[in-house]
Amino acid sequence: MNIGKMIKVIHLQPFIPHYREEFFSLLGRRLKEKNVGQSFEQEIYTFERTKDVKSASFNMSNISCKHIQSMLIKGKLLVYNPFKLLRKENEVLVLMLHFAHISTWLLLLTKRLHHKKIILWGQGISVRRYLKEEKKPDRKLKWMMALADGVWLYMEKEKEQWQKLFPQKPMVALNNTLTGVDEMVNYKPELNKEDLKKKYDIQEEIVFIFCARFTAERRIDLLLESLKRLDAKKYGFVIIGAGASKPDFSTFKNVHDFGAVYDTAIKRELFALADIYFQPGWVGLSIVEAMAYGKPIFTFERSVETLQCVEYSYIENGENGLIFKNIDTCIDKINSLSKDNIKRMGDNARDYVAKHLTIEQMVNNAMIVIENVCKTKK
Repeated sequence: MNIGKMIKVIHLQPFIPHYREEFFSLLGRRLKEKNVGQSFEQEIYTFERTKDVKSASFNMSNISCKHIQSMLIKGKLLVYNPFKLLRKENEVLVLMLHFAHISTWLLLLTKRLHHKKIILWGQGISVRRYLKEEKKPDRKLKWMMALADGVWLYMEKEKEQWQKLFPQKPMVALNNTLTGVDEMVNYKPELNKEDLKKKYDIQEEIVFIFCARFTAERRIDLLLESLKRLDAKKYGFVIIGAGASKPDFSTFKNVHDFGAVYDTAIKRELFALADIYFQPGWVGLSIVEAMAYGKPIFTFERSVETLQCVEYSYIENGENGLIFKNIDTCIDKINSLSKDNIKRMGDNARDYVAKHLTIEQMVNNAMIVIENVCKTKK
């Protein structure tokens, strides 16, 4: 790389979720802090229009965000305008690891012409095809990674799988996390647990909490079956969330349904009074939030019937949560749990987040690949 040259790192995203704000903000600061003879900057291009990014409460004050035109072909193949990304100062492109993005293939196949370094970012194992792809990696992703200069994957398991195929390729597991996780880890409520339970009129001895949008993949049937089979006087359930698949909880006296909660103070207090996070299926970033608040994660084993997102791999069975094979083992294990064991797993969950899932660690992991890619830039 030329000494004194401005190096722009360009990110391409379909949209910018609020939970990525802190990641991009810190990564931008970290790039500017680099002092190796080059000046670094970052920009984000998104299929979402800038006004929509603003309306989604994404703070753009310290992040440059621009719109890039895109279109879907037959509802599956995506084409975007690659020429906006090929400006001279744009030397590192962080594109999505998605085989249906035709323009990304074009940029990968023409690298010798445009001389940009390309980092691919995405899931190395499909959530919906996980059981198959964890045994046999997807060929299309393999071809994409072979053409790329570096790769950002979500989880360590994916990285281990792909690094065996590409041992010399700069590659990291970012360890997917969310904005505000440090505050969650360090949160201490003003009231103790018993006073919080009185405040929200919750009387059960042990309280589960569910905090996610209600979709079919969450296995709400298992949540309802658990409600029916557990002692309603001993076990209470706090429900946070809305959605098309949300059932009617009004017949359950031990269910405390708060609907969609947008007040952070209330949400934090509800997590503080709870003992266990319970989500039967499709666990994702919601478990990072729960673990950060010191709640062990209870869910069901990944299977054809019970899909799980990549964050499922954060659960260490018996250490920071429990993974059940079926509803019978679920009920048996819950009924045999001691409060000390629940607290131990909850403490382990918070420690896991503090050790592995901070935004700073995610940015550090990202920088490893950026630095490696820049070293090889001609």
